[in-house]
Amino acid sequence: MGVFLRVHLSIFVIEAFFIAFGWWFIFRKDQKPLDQEGYKVISSQFRRFTYKELERATGNFKDELGRGGSGLCVHRLLVSEFVENGSLDKALFDGRSAIGNVLRWNERFKIALGVAKGLAYLHHSCLEWVIHCDVKPENILLDREFEPKIADFGLAKLLQRGGATANLSRIRGTRGYIAPEWASSLPITGKVDVYSYGVVLLELVKGLRVSEWLVKEEEHVSVALKRLAKLLREKLESGERSWVSEFVDARLNGDFSYPQAKVMVELAASCMEEERSKRPSMYSVVQDLLSSDSEANSLAVHSL
Repeated sequence: MGVFLRVHLSIFVIEAFFIAFGWWFIFRKDQKPLDQEGYKVISSQFRRFTYKELERATGNFKDELGRGGSGLCVHRLLVSEFVENGSLDKALFDGRSAIGNVLRWNERFKIALGVAKGLAYLHHSCLEWVIHCDVKPENILLDREFEPKIADFGLAKLLQRGGATANLSRIRGTRGYIAPEWASSLPITGKVDVYSYGVVLLELVKGLRVSEWLVKEEEHVSVALKRLAKLLREKLESGERSWVSEFVDARLNGDFSYPQAKVMVELAASCMEEERSKRPSMYSVVQDLLSSDSEANSLAVHSL
């Protein structure tokens, strides 16, 4: 009797093992690896959010991301690299970066160079050339190291490589950063971004919005920018040095690089030329900024 029981128990254990293995094999075979499904296993150092947290953060999973002058923005999913220092307008004008202070000069120069490199890539190196059409501080995001990220391509225009111009039916951009040719019937080129970049450069140096410190009562901002560009060119041609220091953000208390500031103002004046053919390419802007950085570093070494 004992032998009979042991035999039946052994058979039961073996059958149970094969049944369990069979079920595992079936489900294992049907399951696709995460990589094939387009997912990657992430490290546990990333925070996991509960369903309730996601529901609250998305307004009960509302698919509306935002509203602007061009209408409603709706998408199923928006994934973006986290930018600790927010947008440039908050950090520059309001002092609301992660460090909570006025942007230092080296950070401003880094932002100017980074944005120039980004626009140069969009204009000259993409498979399809891209005109952003809305370059402004609100659309420049800053990561932990103040490396800029050009954002919001909602108004952008694609060009086939080698295609120099685009015919657009309406003005695109933001008041105070719009190039003069938008008001004409001329085809649009990457030089509209160059103009907008010139305005951003001025604001990086001055630390104020152009509309706040330049525009006179009842004066249109485009007229004020034209007047300023002319004034800058006259100052630069005069060879004076003191006015550059007076032009730099007073909150820096004189802690800035003169070679870099001078080149940034020169580039701003050049980028804001009324005639677009006189504006530099973004590649040229990058090279000029890099040269001024080398000069500033050389002067710093000699002063030690």
